[in-house]
Amino acid sequence: MVKTSFAAIAVILILSLSSSCIEDGIDSSPSSQPVFSVDTLDMGHYFTGQLTPTSRFMVYNRCGKVLNISDISLRGESSGRFRVNVDGYAGVEFHDVQIRPGDSIYVFVDAMLPANSDPRPVTVEGHVDFVTNGVTSTVVLKASGQDVVRKNGVEVMSDETWDATYPYQIFDSLVVAHGATLRLLPGTKLCFHDKSYMRVYGSLVTEGVPGAWVEMAGDRMGNVVGGIPFDLMASQWDGLHIAPESSGNRLSHTIVRNTVGGVLVDSLAEADFLNCRIRNSAGYALSARYAGVRLVGCEVADASLGALSATGGVIEANHCTFANYYLFTAPRGPVVQIYHYSPGSDDSSGLPYLKASITNSILYGLGTDFSVGDLSGTDVVLRSCVMKSAGRDDENFVNCMWDTDPMYAVVREKYIFDYRLADVSPALSHADASLTLPDAAVDFWGCPRFPAPRPGAYQNSPE
Repeated sequence: MVKTSFAAIAVILILSLSSSCIEDGIDSSPSSQPVFSVDTLDMGHYFTGQLTPTSRFMVYNRCGKVLNISDISLRGESSGRFRVNVDGYAGVEFHDVQIRPGDSIYVFVDAMLPANSDPRPVTVEGHVDFVTNGVTSTVVLKASGQDVVRKNGVEVMSDETWDATYPYQIFDSLVVAHGATLRLLPGTKLCFHDKSYMRVYGSLVTEGVPGAWVEMAGDRMGNVVGGIPFDLMASQWDGLHIAPESSGNRLSHTIVRNTVGGVLVDSLAEADFLNCRIRNSAGYALSARYAGVRLVGCEVADASLGALSATGGVIEANHCTFANYYLFTAPRGPVVQIYHYSPGSDDSSGLPYLKASITNSILYGLGTDFSVGDLSGTDVVLRSCVMKSAGRDDENFVNCMWDTDPMYAVVREKYIFDYRLADVSPALSHADASLTLPDAAVDFWGCPRFPAPRPGAYQNSPE
């Protein structure tokens, strides 16, 4: 009986203490108000007609007593575009939401932005009102909606031209059939959904110009977390495959990023890249297999396996930057890798050995710069290139600058991957102007290279 009575008393005391903690008293003073983590929640830029990712903000109680928020509601014009979830409960209106002293609640927001019949992004605002002790506080919601042309499993069977009026969102696949040419005008954007891909059996011609680049990228926008933008994330779509024997492919001032497998130029295909950026791949950024590939003024960078993989065929690279500071794993191979370049590397395919000319280019990044092998007697020659390794010139490496940091404007911990050279770079004057091809006279940004061309893809320095 004594034990029972003591246990009963203990339970009563615990319940009494718990009740007193919960019932700290509700603060009814108009001066006692919640504090918000943001005044304006900027949700970013999204395509119209589809649900945005969820954004959030927090509501804090900095007072000494319980705050009772009598009403939380989406203002009338907001309710058809935005949705809110208050501390785990979805709805349009919420009543008598209490926050203990020193505590907080989450408010989650997503949106479905309507089509706006405007080629330009249109910013839409909403308002979440919080009424506490007779005082109304408001958090502004902001999202930008871009109309888009959606393509699902498209095969281009005859010549087509796509322009930059609206972005194209690609689901499943975009295929250019044999005998057809897809032409992309300046500023055209192809935004590929998860697991989608592009395959070219005919011809792909992109006509980007400085300031109006053609883009092929994943369709996710904003930041994946913190300050890491989706722009840097690989594996958002499968990539661009230029199929065997495809020809007439000419890509100018074009950006290809966010892929699983990068750009593959396959057996006996031909592709010409002028002032292009190929980056952010979970595999290689660019693979050439027994193909004819010409790279002028290009950046090929940031891939798990390496920037360039070349197996047999013909490779010409002039004023290119091959770099690898891939963010998510340590690089698993050299920046530039070559295969099937001599009888010693024969894979019994019977296909031609690699013939490669790399001039006025930079090979530098995390890990090694160039795959190891005896190039004596082969048709692989690097001239006036800036190398990371501590090698020496010979018949295959001519007038190269060895063991030299080009001083890219890369700040990996701040997610800045800018491969322009600093004004104090020791490599600035190493390019041989006599090797600069006419196509390379102007760089990706439109900066003229002459009279003093710099090595690599870029002529200007970062601001």
